[in-house]
Amino acid sequence: MIYFHDIDPIALSLGPIKVHWYGIMYLLGFTAAWLLGRKRIADGRLPGVDANGFSDLLFYAMLGVVLGGRIGYMLFYALGDFLHNPLLLFKVWDGGMSFHGGLLGVIAACWWWSRKHALHFFDTMDFMAPLVPLGLGFGRIGNFIGAELWGKYTDGSWGVVFPSGLPAPLNQLDHATLQSQFASGALNQFARHPSQLYEALLEGLVMFAVLWTVSAKPRHRYLIGGLFALLYGIFRFAVEFVRMPDNGVYVAFGWLTKGQILCVPLIAFGLVLLVMSRRAPVLQPQPLVTAEGRA
Repeated sequence: MIYFHDIDPIALSLGPIKVHWYGIMYLLGFTAAWLLGRKRIADGRLPGVDANGFSDLLFYAMLGVVLGGRIGYMLFYALGDFLHNPLLLFKVWDGGMSFHGGLLGVIAACWWWSRKHALHFFDTMDFMAPLVPLGLGFGRIGNFIGAELWGKYTDGSWGVVFPSGLPAPLNQLDHATLQSQFASGALNQFARHPSQLYEALLEGLVMFAVLWTVSAKPRHRYLIGGLFALLYGIFRFAVEFVRMPDNGVYVAFGWLTKGQILCVPLIAFGLVLLVMSRRAPVLQPQPLVTAEGRA
């Protein structure tokens, strides 16, 4: 059944302060990472690091996500606008975050933190990888609620009519008129793939299930990080075929998107890490000893 998107992106208003669902999704993602990470720390998945050390790591990773995501978006998708007005970098309320930029930000944060604590960088990355997918899933749900990053037209019964995705002059009509048009079936031809939900399922739920299950037992160094890079690259590359390209422009061949181009090195990097993992050592867990355990 085709769905008409009429979700208010603002969850609640407190006077002049508006709380957006997208921000709530970010908060849920970081909360999930914190809870999952504390369990992995308690299980000794990052030997030598306690709960306080992990909180420190997560804080810097969060900074990496936000700063890297915003800077990456401006460089990868809005370079012309950024060069014309560099202050756009700080207008985060206008939207615009890049996963690939956020990933680079997290990598930089983890590299710095690992050096600070004299840990192997890829042990840190393998530890962090299973904590990320749920945040990605929540983020894509936030994209869906905000009616952004929608897909191409579809005649499937699961299609979604996004008012902001309607062609002119339909996108100028008021909400009540659009509801009436939709009820009559006049807007069914403009239903789109809910590509945000496809990504929430694949990059969020499926990736989490795979990485969390595989990392439940000690694995060779590089394996978990390699799986993360490979799976995300493949899933994102595939969904891009039914997702509208950024700025509505294909890079080449009438189908290749910038997102797909950015996924190619990620897939290659994941494969390299998987090959390297075959001869790498296995990091044995060292569960934290509590005060009760020492008594």
